[in-house]
Amino acid sequence: MQTTGGLDKNGVGADRIDVSVLVPVLNEERHIRASVSAMLGQRFAGRVEFLFVDGGSSDGTRATLLDLAHREPRVRVLDNPRGSTPSGLNIALSHARGRWVARMDAHTRYPPDYLALAVERLQRGDTRWVSGPQVATGDGRVSRAVALALRTPLGRGGSRKWGTVDGHTNIEYELDSGVFAGVWERETLLEYGGWDEGWPRNQDSEMAGRFLARGERLICLPAMAAQYTPRDSLRSLWHQYLQYGDFREKTAVRHPHTMRRSHLIAPSLVVTIGAAVGAPRPVRRVARAGLCMYALALAGAGFRAAADATDAGDRSAAALVPVVLAVMHFAHGAGAIKGSIRRGPPLAAIATALGARQLAARFTSPPQPVSAPSLHRSATGVAPLHDL
Repeated sequence: MQTTGGLDKNGVGADRIDVSVLVPVLNEERHIRASVSAMLGQRFAGRVEFLFVDGGSSDGTRATLLDLAHREPRVRVLDNPRGSTPSGLNIALSHARGRWVARMDAHTRYPPDYLALAVERLQRGDTRWVSGPQVATGDGRVSRAVALALRTPLGRGGSRKWGTVDGHTNIEYELDSGVFAGVWERETLLEYGGWDEGWPRNQDSEMAGRFLARGERLICLPAMAAQYTPRDSLRSLWHQYLQYGDFREKTAVRHPHTMRRSHLIAPSLVVTIGAAVGAPRPVRRVARAGLCMYALALAGAGFRAAADATDAGDRSAAALVPVVLAVMHFAHGAGAIKGSIRRGPPLAAIATALGARQLAARFTSPPQPVSAPSLHRSATGVAPLHDL
């Protein structure tokens, strides 16, 4: 491109950035080069910068990123002293120079026109949040089983953010608070106060609650489907969903309108187990009958996953689908109960999900401010960070 006095042939600043991509990272050495390479392959008719925010990696992630930044001017590396995902996103947002901002994860594979599709849809209007479905693709037996489970109704839990590799359609649809990252105008994110740093998990859903409370439409474009690899051990899967349940409950306390009836199933299963063990005999019998029906539903999901499996690896993993579903459900339920004990039950959210709106209004708390110290400190220079 020919430039004159810092302007291109159209009179636009040659150093203008169109899209800033925000990428929090922590100990991603194993696949960070491949992730960065894929991100740099985005097909976009404009200038893009990639802001990688390191949360204190103890492996070679930081050194790799610095090497990549030295070779590739579109890559910038920032420090994230607090170490959490939302603080990293806020730091990147405060340094972003583009009109448009996208959140990407280092362990997710995005289609090459992800940014172009999102910006084009945002420019058409009637929405300020555009994202794509989240597609689970397994790597390892447990990981494959989780991916298969997430293709079943018992795994998706009523959320529309989940997609499949072969399930693309050109028809867009709206999402509730179940979202997977997204693309926005930078000024929109600043208007909403960035990501709340009290949500190390579920931070996108918490932000979605704020958008939905003001009547915003959250649009999902199937063509923007991005693939991620689920956890490959039952232990890590348990801890992941335990946190999901905990912070989903916290989101419901802050934003009662984000709770779906399906969110009540997992904690109800945990309560049912307790009733099956220690309740009076009549209640114990009913609880045990309910658990038997649940076990049959899990088995049915496993048989369906085996029938739909397309290769030997998936057919082998299908035998674990009932197990991973049970881990996901009971961990999520235990996390929700844990959160309810710590913060109090989300009574307004439960009433809203059950359709008791007048009762919900009695329990609804006043709106709370967004806690985003990393955004404000970085923006005001109170705690300067390294842009290397």
